[in-house]
Amino acid sequence: MRDTTPPKSSPEVRAARLSLGVAVALLAVKMVAWLMTGSAAILSDALESIINVVAAGFAVVSVSVAETPPDERHPYGHGNIEYYAAWLEGMLILLASIGIFYESWDKIFHPEPMPNLGAGIALLVAAGGVNLWLGLKLLRQGRVSGSLTLTADGKHVLTDVYTSAGVFVALGLVWATGWLWLDGLIACLVGVNIAWAGVGLVRRSVSGFMIESDPALLEEICALLRENRQPAWIDIHRLRAIKAGRRVHVDMHLILPRDMPLHEAHRHVDAMESLLQARLGPEADIMIHADPCGESRCSVCEADPCDLRGDAATATPVWTPRTTGEPKKSA
Repeated sequence: MRDTTPPKSSPEVRAARLSLGVAVALLAVKMVAWLMTGSAAILSDALESIINVVAAGFAVVSVSVAETPPDERHPYGHGNIEYYAAWLEGMLILLASIGIFYESWDKIFHPEPMPNLGAGIALLVAAGGVNLWLGLKLLRQGRVSGSLTLTADGKHVLTDVYTSAGVFVALGLVWATGWLWLDGLIACLVGVNIAWAGVGLVRRSVSGFMIESDPALLEEICALLRENRQPAWIDIHRLRAIKAGRRVHVDMHLILPRDMPLHEAHRHVDAMESLLQARLGPEADIMIHADPCGESRCSVCEADPCDLRGDAATATPVWTPRTTGEPKKSA
């Protein structure tokens, strides 16, 4: 009998859905607090929560699409959609900061009384505590899965926590001192903080669009190959590695002894691919091209015995992102 049970959602998709549900609930709480108090600072917090809802919705879609396996039209997978989601989230954050300035600037010079301030602060504190828990959860899941979308969403949620904390301090001072102009000032400062977070997200997503090099990933690969190097692995060059969402693409040239039989060379290529696959994950796309050595490589070759050797080995290549990325002649 055919199994009609739907497949379980991944931890990434479940985290994104949780983020969306919490964002909707907290938006409602903050709007109630704003309606109760008329506070510009609370309104600034609520405006960011509107962006949280939209961003969390995009996160659900992009994380789900990013998990789709490669197909004929997208042979490298669908992971780059996460960069688009992060870019859009960053732009929405910048838009929210503009709205905050627009609503708050005038209240610095023309402050208005705020009724029910104590109850509004209490709602704000409760919302901030829930957001702190959610933001840390999203960041942890994003690091585990390598998901840029969840990481971006987690950072955005935490900026909401910082916003709520700043608003809480401001309203506490207003409540204690009666300085109503602090409400508008803190709201504007919140806008600056939100704008800074938005610029960072846009910058990171553009790096993904431009397939910018990832020094940390390249160093991780070089360190792994240095630690597990075999004598027949004379040198490597043309090393490139990129991330597309959670999927990693790696390609390089591996220099092997030129008298090595084809089946033996294939075995070494497979061994290096398996090594990288074990570290980078089963979804990593790895392509290794085998090059034959030339006489110029004898001084760095540890293969022994070798009937073709012209010079004794005097050094071992140190594989780093800088030395392995430059094209080299193999003969």
